[in-house]
Order: sequence, then structure tokens, then C-alpha cells
Amino acid sequence: MTEIDVLSVFCGADGRYGNRLGVVRDGHRHPDRAGRQALASRLGYSETVFVDDPERGVVDIYTPGLRLPFAGHPLVGAAWLLDLETVNPPAGEVWVRQDGEFTWITARPEWAPPRTLRRYATVAEVDALPAPPPGEGWLYAWAWEDEAAGRVRARAFPRRDDGIVEDEATGAAALLLTAELGRALNITQGRGSQLITAPGPDGTIEMGGRVRLLTAQRPVPD
Repeated sequence: MTEIDVLSVFCGADGRYGNRLGVVRDGHRHPDRAGRQALASRLGYSETVFVDDPERGVVDIYTPGLRLPFAGHPLVGAAWLLDLETVNPPAGEVWVRQDGEFTWITARPEWAPPRTLRRYATVAEVDALPAPPPGEGWLYAWAWEDEAAGRVRARAFPRRDDGIVEDEATGAAALLLTAELGRALNITQGRGSQLITAPGPDGTIEMGGRVRLLTAQRPVPD
């Protein structure tokens, strides 16, 4: 049996919503990629993270169908759970800081997998989109809720055959949108998740959110 922690990452101000994340603290129980991919597929979360070195924050990230070099909500969640100062996914070293109820990471937008960032004229248009919208490829649909205040309404659709129809909170896409717009953003995504971002030095982006522990060390079959 493997024990996993289940977190909700990028929760709203009331602690609800957020994107589910499975964390396998003892990644060495699944040393090969095929075994990790199989477990991530069985769990069915948008991402599952395997911790290979908890002291140095070395992690490996999987969706139900593929391995990712970088993803936002697994890194924020793992950093919060393990109280890390840095997290090290395959893409590179990610700095972490804690600020009250928010956990922040600093990363480079070029680490994020490609996304189509499509702006809509109104929040109502984003809310009215079917899940998933017609078309192919990863879609991040967004509209200004209050442009002067940097408030964005967004929804995310992987549009891939892995059971994730709509992604509740997507850190990588938030990084890309922040880099494209060149300004700090307060993003409400999905049913009510919250992601906060700001451009940093040397092209980096800082991103923060709330994390909540849903289930501690739940046993699942290997």
C-alpha cells in the first residue's frame, strides 16, 4: 500500500474549491515512471506529485496521462505540505515563501507547458462555455472582471483524453497569462479557486495561493 496526502490547492477565501492534488511522500516506493504514471492514472487527480527527496524538495509530477516538467498547483501544494524553501521539479529550482495564509512560488513562464490563452469579451462568455469547448489543444479561457484592479475570470480545459474535463486551478496557465499581460493578477478560476500572481525580476513570475489538507496519509493499493 502507498500512503498519499490529498490537498486542495488555490482555495478560495472561504477555504472552498481549489484543485485536488495527490502527494506521495515516499516516492521511492514507485521508482520507475511507468509505476508512477499508473498510480496517477488510478488516482485521477489533475496532478499527482511524487517526492523523491523531501529535504531538497525534489519532486516528480504526473497527470493521469503524462509526466510534466513543471506545474503550478503541485509545487505550491508540496511546498506547503513539506514546509520547503525550494522545490525542485525537472524544469528547475523554484523558490518558495510563506506569507500568512498564502504559499508563494517563483518560477519562469517558459517552464510552463504550451497553452492557448484565449481572451473573451465578458465574464459571462467565459462562464457560458461548455466543458470542454469544441476544438483541440489546451485552452485557457479568460476575461477581465475588473481590468483596472487586475481581476481576471478564467476557466481551463485540457482537452486531452485523460478524464480531466476542466482543470479547477491552473498555475502554469496563470504564469503564462501574467507574462503575456506584464502585470499582477488576481484570478478566479473554475468554481471559485483563487490564484494571485505578480511579475518578478529577470522575467520570473511569483504566484501564490491557499492550501488545505483534505486527507492525510490515505492508503491506496500499489
